[in-house]
Amino acid sequence: MISLLHTARAGAASLLLIAAALPFSPALAEDDGFPFGSEMQLDANRQPGSKRIPNLEIGDAGEVALELWCKGGKGQFSVAGNTVIFVMGAMENRTCPPDKAQQDDELIAALSAAATWKRQGDFVSFIGAKTLRFRINTN
Repeated sequence: MISLLHTARAGAASLLLIAAALPFSPALAEDDGFPFGSEMQLDANRQPGSKRIPNLEIGDAGEVALELWCKGGKGQFSVAGNTVIFVMGAMENRTCPPDKAQQDDELIAALSAAATWKRQGDFVSFIGAKTLRFRINTN
């Protein structure tokens, strides 16, 4: 009877250790880290008359090259945990129709206003007054 009790306790302790370790298992993790060194495309449809969809190319140190509906430029991400800060840098002088220029400005403003981020698989969301969702290019 003592060995049965000892075996049951050992089994219960093993199950508790396994259950405690499961949330930390990489295979079960829903979220991965911030996609430094990746290119992402805005999860949006193409605009009428345009082949472009805004994308971000994020370097290993958080430096960003942006190609928007019409404008392009540089910026910088700073990330700590799920907190994110985006600072827009220099924009290239391009001739843009007013409606596309306004859409670009709104996208930059929403990205700059984002306070947190989350990743779910190949999607990264920047969350602020408006949520922007990007798909990480995996090819």
